[in-house]
Amino acid sequence: MISEVLILVISFVVLLAIGVPVAWSIGLSCLFTMLASIDSLAAFTTVSQRMATGLDSFSLLAIPFFILAGQIMNQGGIANRLINFAKALIGSLPGGLVYVNVIAAMLFGAISGSAVAAASAIGGILGPPMEKENYSREFGAAINVTSSTTGLVIPPSNVLIVYSLASGGVSIASLFLAGYLPGILMGLALMLVAAVWIKKKKYPAGNTSSFGLIISTFLKALPSLLLLVVVIGGIVSGIFTATEASGIAVLYCFVLSMIYGELSRKMLHKVFLSSISTTAIVMLLIATSMSMSWVMSYENIPQTVSEALLALSDNKYVILLIINLLLLFVGTFMDMTPAVLIFTPIFLPVMENLGVDPVHFGIIMVMNLCVGLCTPPVGSVLFIGVGVAKTTIQKVIKPLLPLYVVMAIVLLMVTFIPAISLWLPELFD
Repeated sequence: MISEVLILVISFVVLLAIGVPVAWSIGLSCLFTMLASIDSLAAFTTVSQRMATGLDSFSLLAIPFFILAGQIMNQGGIANRLINFAKALIGSLPGGLVYVNVIAAMLFGAISGSAVAAASAIGGILGPPMEKENYSREFGAAINVTSSTTGLVIPPSNVLIVYSLASGGVSIASLFLAGYLPGILMGLALMLVAAVWIKKKKYPAGNTSSFGLIISTFLKALPSLLLLVVVIGGIVSGIFTATEASGIAVLYCFVLSMIYGELSRKMLHKVFLSSISTTAIVMLLIATSMSMSWVMSYENIPQTVSEALLALSDNKYVILLIINLLLLFVGTFMDMTPAVLIFTPIFLPVMENLGVDPVHFGIIMVMNLCVGLCTPPVGSVLFIGVGVAKTTIQKVIKPLLPLYVVMAIVLLMVTFIPAISLWLPELFD
């Protein structure tokens, strides 16, 4: 067994190191491992079969629909209305555009469920006015990158659906409810860092918005905000499943964009192509990651890791701290989706043995891996945010450091205070 584990780990690391895409690295390392255990025909058949079986889930249909809904929002004028509402609400504060960035990222990220879409849309819209008012381009990019990840915790979230699949069926509705308070807490913590930075730079207050403007922008943004009520309310009340909710979200966003008149036929063609491309990448990652999960189970890796961790300590807080450190390391070089699929079957049994609620652990895992999206060398949201801001990673790292610190503090709070995650699910139980 040890030789097979070494083949799996070493081949995966080497393939990543030489620049092979993550999905292919996972699939090939699984194949190499199986070739060391069984004959070639059986190995190819097994890996292919496990990839196909891994995608055979009704819950996974929600992912392409939510991706499509996010793309429609990005192109259909919904982001603009959310940002205008946030600007009218808090844009008059000193350094208000920075707060607007965080609030808009939380709203848009929550509705679209995509950190990349939020970073791209909000960075593109707020970048020019922030630069015009002499805001630091690097700090603006850093705030945009980190705040965009809140949408992966605040529902609806594709990653929480993936975790539900990897965990063997943890309630998606409970996971969605559990994400609200941690996501909002993360946004407030980022705004606190922004407030310190704004005070240090002595930015003046902006023009005060009239009550009429606030009401006007709110009414324009209200149909977009109602999507959250429709989707989450329908899931929690049991009217429809998460998959059915994703289809309703697409229809709702499409009709809303048609009413706004900002989604042309030519743009719709682009939206579908972009959604198909993103879905294909995500599904290939899921397929190969499910194959790796099966290979690790075949080689008894989860049981071995569980025994090793429990041998270190039987204190759940110590084990939670160790797992958090391991996931922070993993997140720096692995994308979120394969990380959730690969490491959930390894760490979740350990947590359940120690009495940690699987819903709570799901939020911990997602929040932890959000940090990796903002760090080099493979942080996809970092690359998008830096590209939109027209700056470099080297320049953005310095303003990112205090934001990393508060993200870690909030992660520890959520880890060691389960009520932050579990209060809402228990309230609606």
